[in-house]
Parts: sequence; structure tokens; C-alpha cells
Amino acid sequence: MREMSAEPAPVAELWEWQYRGLCRNVSPEVFFHPEGERGAARRRRDEMAKRVCHECPVLEQCREHALRVHEPFGVWGAMTEAEREDLLEAAHRMPTRASLN
Repeated sequence: MREMSAEPAPVAELWEWQYRGLCRNVSPEVFFHPEGERGAARRRRDEMAKRVCHECPVLEQCREHALRVHEPFGVWGAMTEAEREDLLEAAHRMPTRASLN
């Protein structure tokens, strides 16, 4: 039988920030687009979500989480899927300090 202590323990502090997110009081439809949403409707919904994010006390933790786990859907930390993807791609293309030497 496997000993349970060998398993990693949950670390609540890593996720505690989510309880303070303003998005908990807003419909998820604001942050996640319905299938087929395009153009002006999508931009308006994204901007509404970003307004909530910009007032949120955990914006930075949320953004860092979404970038770290490569969150594929929704507005997280005031960034859309495309904005996160662009940022991650740009960071991937940047040479590291070690490669410059």
C-alpha cells in the first residue's frame, strides 16, 4: 500500500489569491467568450472583463498564474488569450543573457 505522506501536500497559499478575485462576483460569460463570438462584440466583452481586472486586488497573481500555466481560454489578469500568447512568444524569442556571451 502506498504511503500517503509520499504524495505532495496541497499548498493553499498558492491558490488563496483566487478567493480575493473580483471575478468571483461577476458572471463567467464576461471573461470567457461564447463559441463563434467575433469582432466588436468580442472586443466589448474583453474590455468589460479587463475593467473588472484593473480594479482587482489580485491582478498580478492572476496574470502570473495564467502566463505560467499557459491558460488557453478567457481573460486573466486583464489579458486576453491572444495577448498572453503574444507575450509568451515574444519572451520565447528573446535571447537569454547566457546566449549573448
